[in-house]
Amino acid sequence: MIGLTHYLVVGAILFVTGLFGIFVNRKNVIVILMSIELILLSANINFIAFSSHLGDLAGQVFTLFVLTVAAAETAVGLAIMVVFFRNRGTIDVEDVNVMKG
Repeated sequence: MIGLTHYLVVGAILFVTGLFGIFVNRKNVIVILMSIELILLSANINFIAFSSHLGDLAGQVFTLFVLTVAAAETAVGLAIMVVFFRNRGTIDVEDVNVMKG
């Protein structure tokens, strides 16, 4: 039977994978955005696991709000990357500081 511990382990693995993706690959913006999504999904798994374990729906409702914010963050981030790529021809993180001003 799958218990609370199994869900927490999967959430921890996803969280560490997201952190690893952010710290190891600092050149590609797409990988950084995907790593942030992994971190948010790991938090959602923990919310749903505890919500199911405690018999309360508050964690599942909060997960819906987190998914909505994550979708909006992804849409805005991808739109910024498309505009930046059209202007500069690259999406390297090192070139993003040129956007100041």
